Parts: sequence; C-alpha cells; structure tokens
Amino acid sequence: MAWPGWSARWLWVSGGGLLFLVLVLFVSPRSCRARRTLRCLFMARSKRLLFRIGYSLYTRTWLGYLFYRQQLRRARNRYPKGHSRTQPRLFNGVKVLPIPVLSDNYSYLIIDTQARLAVAVDPSDPQAVQASIEKEGVNLVAILCTHKHWDHSGGNRDLSRWHQDCRVYGNPQDGIPYLTHPLCHQDVVSVGRLQIRALATPGHTQGHLVYLLDGEPYKGPSCLFSGDLLFLSGCGRTFEGTAETMLSSLDTVLGLGDDTLLWPGHEYAEENLGFAGVVEPENLARERKMQWVQRQRMERKSTCPSTLGEERSYNPFLRTHCLVLQEALGPGPGPTGDDGYSRAQLLEKLRQLKDLHKSK
Repeated sequence: MAWPGWSARWLWVSGGGLLFLVLVLFVSPRSCRARRTLRCLFMARSKRLLFRIGYSLYTRTWLGYLFYRQQLRRARNRYPKGHSRTQPRLFNGVKVLPIPVLSDNYSYLIIDTQARLAVAVDPSDPQAVQASIEKEGVNLVAILCTHKHWDHSGGNRDLSRWHQDCRVYGNPQDGIPYLTHPLCHQDVVSVGRLQIRALATPGHTQGHLVYLLDGEPYKGPSCLFSGDLLFLSGCGRTFEGTAETMLSSLDTVLGLGDDTLLWPGHEYAEENLGFAGVVEPENLARERKMQWVQRQRMERKSTCPSTLGEERSYNPFLRTHCLVLQEALGPGPGPTGDDGYSRAQLLEKLRQLKDLHKSK
C-alpha cells in the first residue's frame, strides 16, 4: 500500500532512481567532486524517503501506538509530577489549566467553574488528565483534538471510556482515534458558557485544527489552543503540506487579536527564542522574553501562555513580512539573488535554518 501523497507508481520510480544513483556512485569515472555531489544528493534523497516511510508507520500503523506507549512510560518515570510547574489562569467563571504530559507536551482543561463542566484539549496522557479532573471536581464532557499524532490524541480512548457522555471532536480528514463528532472550519463547540471555535490550519497535518475560546462570554481574553501549529517563538514542522499551506495557516492566527492568549502544545520556548536570536540578534523584545523564559525554566516553571501581540514582536515565523528578516537571510533564491524571498520561501528557509541550529 502507498502512503499519503505517494502513488505506487511513484514509489517504483523513486526506488529505481535511488538504485541508479547507488550504481553511479560506485562505478562513475567522473571526478571526486562530482562523486561527492552525487553522494550528497543520494543521502538527501534517502533521508527524505526514510522519513516518509517512518512517518507513515507512525501515523498509519500500530507501531506508532507502541512508540507512543513507550514515550508515555519513560516520561512517567522521569517526570512523575510532570516536566514543568504550571499555573492555571482564572477568569470570570472560566479556568484554563495546563497539564504537563510526556517529556514536553501540554494538555489543557478548560473549565466552566459554575457548571462544573470541563473540556480537555489534546489529552495525550489519560492518567494525568484524569487526575486533574478529579482534583478539580468537574465532569469531562468533551475532548478537542488538534490532530492525529499520538502525543496529542493518545488519551482519547481511555478518557472516552471513563466518561461515557464525553464527545471527541476533531477533523475527520486527520484520522483522529475514537472521533465521535467531526468538525470543520469555523464550527463552534458549546459547553456551558464556553464557546470554542475550530479553525482549520493544515500544514503540520492535513486536518490540523486550532481551537479559539471566545473571551466575550466571560469578559476576558480569548484563548488560542494551537496544538502543533504555533509555539512560543516557533511553529510546527510541515509534515503534510507545503510552505504555502503552513503560511496560510499562520496567517489565520495572525488575524486574531493581540491580547489573545497562546496555549501551545509543547514547551519549546527556550530553544525557539535561541534560534530567533540567530536570525534577529538585535530584537530587544526577543531578548527581554528570553531573559524571562530562562528564569522560568531554571525553576522548571511553564512559559505559557504568551500573547499573540508578543509573538508578533519576536516569533520569526510570524514575521515573514518583515524586511529585517529578508536582509538577515541574505540574497534571495533567484539566479541573481536580487528578487528576495517570497513569504513562503522565507518560511521554508527559516525552517531549514532552525533544523541546522538544532543539530549543532
């Protein structure tokens, strides 16, 4: 069976091409430089192919679930009380409770404190989420899943069994486990006084959704639960889309208000801000945020939430319209380099640089 985006014919062509390159590498009489170039091309192509195979196994077979279970066991042993110390945010009758799970993930409980009703976002560790539900004394009535990856959806089965009236929401395009209530772009989930809008943000996965809690009913800031689309000073990898797709999804978020609170799916703040300092070393907003984040992480305190207004000031993946980034990345990809980067090209270049920065 072919995996997403790869027809059986294309797999045969790719395999044949790789075999041809192997033969050329070993029998070519060309110069050493040419052979090194071919070897680099072969390695790059092989890595991409191996990644696609591994990703398909993770997302489409039981091997992905076994890998997730192994992650879960290791994280519970290493962080019995969670990887970070979190603080809930309490508004007028609404509570947002971050739950640290796995090695760097966050799940969330959104609670209507008057009705004692709760919504869970991306409950990857069902035991940790259940412990918070019991501690808060609330009734879980809905699960909002941003996407299918096991580190965001792994708790759907157990929680939906433990809470028989619990509904599991998500995008049907994404193959989310134990989905009961499909959502589309702009659909609204209502629980008590909670009004939560689903926004389609493909790129990380084909059916990725983010969830926007409307602040108007409780006269407070809106809250964006961004999954793996957007992090503090970073964005998710494009596994099932193009740079243009991811840019469009990020622009969806950019259309929200500056005071919107960002609740991401991972604790990546220190690493992300370090990379942002490479591409914009003179950004004072980034420097101030980095100092605060470092103080937080020294005490293992969570760095979420930030606000979208803050993110606009230092997150390079939200600043692809800024001339300073164009200048920082040098000549554009055209023949002369004079045309500069399109925003999608700039986003892709930032991702490549981020990967190189992480590997050092």
